[in-house]
Amino acid sequence: MIPELKKTTEQKMQKTLESLKADFGKVRTGRARTGILDHIQIDYYGSMVPLSQVANVTLIDARAIGVQPWEKKLLPVVEKAIRDSDLGLNPSAMGDVVRVPMPALTEERRKELIKVVRGEAENGRIAVRNLRRDANSVLKDAVKAKTISEDDERRTQDDIQKLTDRYISEVDKLLAQKEQDLMAV
Repeated sequence: MIPELKKTTEQKMQKTLESLKADFGKVRTGRARTGILDHIQIDYYGSMVPLSQVANVTLIDARAIGVQPWEKKLLPVVEKAIRDSDLGLNPSAMGDVVRVPMPALTEERRKELIKVVRGEAENGRIAVRNLRRDANSVLKDAVKAKTISEDDERRTQDDIQKLTDRYISEVDKLLAQKEQDLMAV
């Protein structure tokens, strides 16, 4: 029971870390990245589908993304969806490609984004701590049911605390890296 508890707790903490990485990926830096358009949905014959399923998304250069819809008539739909997204981007159609220039970030906008990133990191830390709390409550219940000894409970709690510390330090490393990316001009 104890090894399984440790394993599932670590897997959940890893998923939390991966989710945080995905959230950080949505926060744009000054450089162009195709991943920034991943969450944009396009109205395709009455159903909402991800942009990547109806178009090729490529980097044109360091400051621009090119979106080439597979169907020519989707060009204005793609352009409108990118413009209406919460990313603050201003795409323009050039032939059969939608060009999405990435504007340089102002100092004020960088500081706002750092606040957002710090909030995301704190949510990640809270999620990791909640997983620790859940694992510890399972251990307490097992001691009450007399399925494990108190010594086993104490040892396992120490192991789970080490796991928690490791994942929280990973969150801090990701945060420092993202802040550095945001402040780079």
